[in-house]
Amino acid sequence: MLTFSALTALANAHRDELDQPVSPLRVGSKTYDTDITPVIMGTVNLSRDSTYRESVAVSRDSAIRKARVMAAQGAHFVDIGAESSTAKAARVGVDDQIAALVPVIEQLTADGIAVSAETYEPAVVRACLKAGARVLNLTGNAHQAEIFELAAEFQATVIICYVKGDNVRQITDVTLDADPFPGIRDHFAARIELARAAGVDRIAVDPGMGFYYGNLVTPAVRVQHQTHVLLNGFRLRSLGVPICNAMPHAFDLFEDQFRTAEGFFAVLATLSGTGIFRTHEVPHVAAVLGAMHRLNP
Repeated sequence: MLTFSALTALANAHRDELDQPVSPLRVGSKTYDTDITPVIMGTVNLSRDSTYRESVAVSRDSAIRKARVMAAQGAHFVDIGAESSTAKAARVGVDDQIAALVPVIEQLTADGIAVSAETYEPAVVRACLKAGARVLNLTGNAHQAEIFELAAEFQATVIICYVKGDNVRQITDVTLDADPFPGIRDHFAARIELARAAGVDRIAVDPGMGFYYGNLVTPAVRVQHQTHVLLNGFRLRSLGVPICNAMPHAFDLFEDQFRTAEGFFAVLATLSGTGIFRTHEVPHVAAVLGAMHRLNP
């Protein structure tokens, strides 16, 4: 998979998608051509169930501090979530999510830091956007019509995640024995159409490789599939919107050096046209993206 011949064959097989332009990413008053300026999406988790321990904030002040550090390290915006998407994580009710997220968003907004709210609950969406969040990391589709209307009302950017169930907590499987990309593209095309019909004009898509799946519990199988999706990500450029990908951390491959893994996968994602890099390791990924930019002026 990671050979010149394999990558060349992949690019040649889907040449039309590789060369497709995508719209700029707009976040608040800022606009980014993600092919020129890759956008870094830092990640702070308010749930103690999140598996990436270094991103877990144990309090409101901890979350604010972590987000401020990420912004200083180069994150263009910071994604805040109050419920882990892992299979065994405790569910967090709407009121508790709002109580955890809103004070953090309000303070970061006052600091001038752009914030993304990760949720699939309409009430949480409204509270977070009202508090100042400029991006919605939409991890469900059960209430998407209502959520798209809210996003349009607040002129928010929506990252539509690939979620086959009602929400990311509903365990589903991914396609392993066939090409998943026609189905992923059709999934996004239908939802983008609904979003635009509701008045949303700031859209990106995320193939959802950071989520838990029932048939990706073996680490080797999981990281192989994640790598396959990253390398084929350019095939979604025909949708005309920026592509967001969560950087894998592949503990079984990197072991005690796992904090460098996301930088490694950022290289693959860059080659395949990813424009938004969701990462727990902002300085590592920022350094990698900066180096790749300087090597390819």
